[in-house]
Amino acid sequence: MTTHERPFGRYLEDFVVGDVYRHWPGKTITEADDHLFCMITMNHHPLHTNDWFAAQSVQGRNVVVGNLVYSLVLGMSVPDVSGAAIANLEVETLQHKFPTFHGDTIHAETRVIAVQESKSKDDRGVVTVESKGFNQDGQEVCYFRRRVLVWKRAASPPRGRPYDTDHAWD
Repeated sequence: MTTHERPFGRYLEDFVVGDVYRHWPGKTITEADDHLFCMITMNHHPLHTNDWFAAQSVQGRNVVVGNLVYSLVLGMSVPDVSGAAIANLEVETLQHKFPTFHGDTIHAETRVIAVQESKSKDDRGVVTVESKGFNQDGQEVCYFRRRVLVWKRAASPPRGRPYDTDHAWD
């Protein structure tokens, strides 16, 4: 019998400049997703929540709030990039290149830009990545660059479980 652990995030040694991670799965943004996100974040702009108002806008319909699109693309990258990170250090730039509408499906990719060992602590380093979100038509709707503090493999805390894994299938 083989036990398979799902990788979640990477260690400093796993990142190679130029590598691209194609995140899976994508997400179709519903009207309910957008409205709930707007209410939770207190963004009550009528372009996002009022059909009548949005119909008179430049876009002619409701636009998904940009922070939801950013949050989805960031979230999609976590299993491949920052799932084992110590901390997110910085979002250097954030661009919304095309509007996203209710019913659009977002997919995301991330490219490694730089990998640097820490100068102050030898158990970690900083990885710089850029991520892009694309709609179902292949339009790039979101772009951002961020820096993440990650463990080196040998220094990473163990990923335990709150039960006796040796006897789970006895």
